[in-house]
Amino acid sequence: MRQPAPWMQLPLDERILEALDSSGLILSPAVISINIDKSRSEVNRRLSTLVEYGLVTRVQRGYYEITETGQQYLAGELDASTLSESE
Repeated sequence: MRQPAPWMQLPLDERILEALDSSGLILSPAVISINIDKSRSEVNRRLSTLVEYGLVTRVQRGYYEITETGQQYLAGELDASTLSESE
């Protein structure tokens, strides 16, 4: 069972992580937003937060992929409330 953190926006954050995980690809906010039926600006804002907490990594400007930590969260192996913001 997944253990979200108080800073997470559900279900949006999980849908972003699931899109990145299931595709196995490096994706842009625009591609993610189309696939989860949310606005690009919403997805872009949440990606920044997911990067700060280590669930997603920015591969290059405008392109993202899920991290091993993100995959562990999706698998229910990680309590997201134990994560801290990177600086």
